[in-house]
Amino acid sequence: MEIQVSLPPLTALRAFEAVARLGSFNAAAKALFVTQSAVSHQVRHLETWLDQPLFDRSGARPRLLARGEALARDLTLAFGGIEAACARARVSEKPESLVIAAIPSVALCWLIPRLSSFRNAHPDISVRIIYAIHGQDIDFREVDLAFTYAASPPALPGVQTELFLPGVSVPVCSPAVATGLATGSVTPEAMLQAGFLHDSDTSGWEDWLSRAGGGGAVPLDGPVFEDFNLLRAAALAGQGIALCPIAMIRDDLQSGQLVQLSDRTALDGYGYYLNVAQTMDPAMDRPGAIFRDWAFAAREA
Repeated sequence: MEIQVSLPPLTALRAFEAVARLGSFNAAAKALFVTQSAVSHQVRHLETWLDQPLFDRSGARPRLLARGEALARDLTLAFGGIEAACARARVSEKPESLVIAAIPSVALCWLIPRLSSFRNAHPDISVRIIYAIHGQDIDFREVDLAFTYAASPPALPGVQTELFLPGVSVPVCSPAVATGLATGSVTPEAMLQAGFLHDSDTSGWEDWLSRAGGGGAVPLDGPVFEDFNLLRAAALAGQGIALCPIAMIRDDLQSGQLVQLSDRTALDGYGYYLNVAQTMDPAMDRPGAIFRDWAFAAREA
């Protein structure tokens, strides 16, 4: 006797995943180009097939139950893998490159100066480096690995995240600015007189001054740079004192282009993270693992 197997309703699964990911039935309907009623019908169909509810509908807005959250996570990962596989099937059969996204600070200060050593060691692995923009989501269907900066480890579905380098920052300036400061211990007051440079906002210097016991209600004047590389360039040009992550300016400190003015730190909780897509193309599994191992081995180089 032939056994009938009831397959999961794929259309209903897609509708449910969209609702869970986008936060509402209306948003899911717009994304799927169907009516809100159709999405609601599909979700009800899935709950009937599972023989259990996925949403708590007692409030003004449906809220995912624990079993619904677990199913949504797995579906997002699965559909992401399917979309990535289809995208790869549409391109030519030429050898793929390992796609590495990096925020500008990591790309220019750490990765690019060391990339030749990776290429020399692994000439068979083709790589493509693209920018990751701080604060913007990364599409890990198109990216194999990504270097990011955050106050805590990013929680990304289908992505393995590891702390790569600490984000702890110290005050630095050019040798010319350092020479102009008063001899002896460099006080917060003397540094204020020399002028501060800010990265995005003044929060870093506020943190540092509070630890130093100085600053108080003193207005923190000075230019604000939206990109770390601009901040670093301004410090190198002698335009003032900047708070910079030690990990990104180690080469500048060793060459003497920048001078560290204090051992007191700020932004200690921040870090640079290496994120590896677990839905990586099987053809990229080995190159991705090789690059990850090389990156961690090269951190102090």
